[in-house]
Amino acid sequence: MSSEPPPPPQPPTHQTSVGLLDTPRARDRSPSPLRGNVVPSPLPTRRTRTFSATVRASQGPVYKGVCKCFCRSKGHGFITPADGGPDIFLHISDVEGEYVPVEGDEVTYKMCSIPPKNEKLQAVEVVITHLAPGTKHETWSGHVISS
Repeated sequence: MSSEPPPPPQPPTHQTSVGLLDTPRARDRSPSPLRGNVVPSPLPTRRTRTFSATVRASQGPVYKGVCKCFCRSKGHGFITPADGGPDIFLHISDVEGEYVPVEGDEVTYKMCSIPPKNEKLQAVEVVITHLAPGTKHETWSGHVISS
């Protein structure tokens, strides 16, 4: 038995001969937020909105409008204001009540600006006041009702 320490490990050689490199080298990668197509949503939701923006919106006036369109699978839609003007963005997290909005529903809402530039507006605290006649309405749990 010898008391000599084992020799230090040798750095890997980069030879391309067949049989010298049995296993492929794994690349060490830093974790990326874009890996796996997980991109953070730029849309301000009830969950990501700041407390101060929520307070400002809740203290604002109540507006009336008509649901122009809403896509449950995408989670957003638009409201046409009753007093005219550009359409207002509507996120699924800001809809109050038991029904999914459909085209033609009369709604009331408050408005909040959309960061980062605060140039566009978003409807918050949206409540369906009158269901559009002659359309099928779905509840959030999936039950369908004809109105």
